[in-house]
Amino acid sequence: MRNITKRDSKSSSIIPELERLRDDSRAVVVVPILKKTGKASADIVAQPATRSDESRLEEATGLALAIDLDVVHGMIVSVAQPKPGTLLSTGKIEEIGHVLSEKDAGLVIVDHPLTPVQQRNLEKEWNAKVIDRTGLILEIFGRRASTREGTLQVDLAHL
Repeated sequence: MRNITKRDSKSSSIIPELERLRDDSRAVVVVPILKKTGKASADIVAQPATRSDESRLEEATGLALAIDLDVVHGMIVSVAQPKPGTLLSTGKIEEIGHVLSEKDAGLVIVDHPLTPVQQRNLEKEWNAKVIDRTGLILEIFGRRASTREGTLQVDLAHL
């Protein structure tokens, strides 16, 4: 792992490159496509068959643009077997991590419901903020709420 030197007025310290702050307004949009398997599972949410993968990516990107995010990359990710801790496989997590580093993005929008554990694990892996589709929609409502009651309702929905 490469180190970078961070200098401030008090002292200079060496911090790992992954620890540096990324730009939270630069976002990568990930649309996981769950492949149907032979066994039924309560953890797998069936994807609507009426929409193409590209239209889902376009919609998720449009939602991100609605709150003035700079979408620097969008990708469709095939998920054969969802992992309970991260939803995505280790290879896909590494691939998305490389994209985040290349694009200097600090936010990942996953167009799929994530459990709090999955969200936390992905944030640790990528050193970036991760929000799912529901969180993105709540953020849009929160930014557009014009009354005190509206902001309270959005805060309650977040909880």
